[in-house]
Amino acid sequence: MPAPATAPAPVAVSDDNGPLAPLAYYQMLQRMTAAQVNRERTLLAAVPTSPNSQLRTAMLLGHARTQADLTKALSLLDGILKSTDSAAASLHPLARLLADSYGERLRLDAQLEKQGQQLRESQRKAAELQEKLDELAAIERTLPQRPRATRPNGGAAR
Repeated sequence: MPAPATAPAPVAVSDDNGPLAPLAYYQMLQRMTAAQVNRERTLLAAVPTSPNSQLRTAMLLGHARTQADLTKALSLLDGILKSTDSAAASLHPLARLLADSYGERLRLDAQLEKQGQQLRESQRKAAELQEKLDELAAIERTLPQRPRATRPNGGAAR
């Protein structure tokens, strides 16, 4: 009987500047549970600030997918991109990719919110129009029936 697969345990942040380390960390974040993400957030807060820890924090904040966290992540990535430190310079391509992705997500979220507001407004207007139509139909039902017009030769008009 095979043992059940378990989620990977969070890895403590090191200043490992290899090109694949941040990508491996990103993949690991995708497989973490909410509790593990919260533990990782606590671990990252305790680690001294470095370009690598800032990048990992930005990845963690981007994983949360809230607008406030994406804004914080973009701020961290912007700090990495503006840094001339050699450790930060090696992370510039990935930081740029993440910043572009997070910026696009924020733009799409704003567009989605705007479209949601437009939809709610359209639904409100449609409801108002339907209400007016219903009121007109009610008025029409209360009007007395008009007698059918008759032709001069005595036959009913069609």
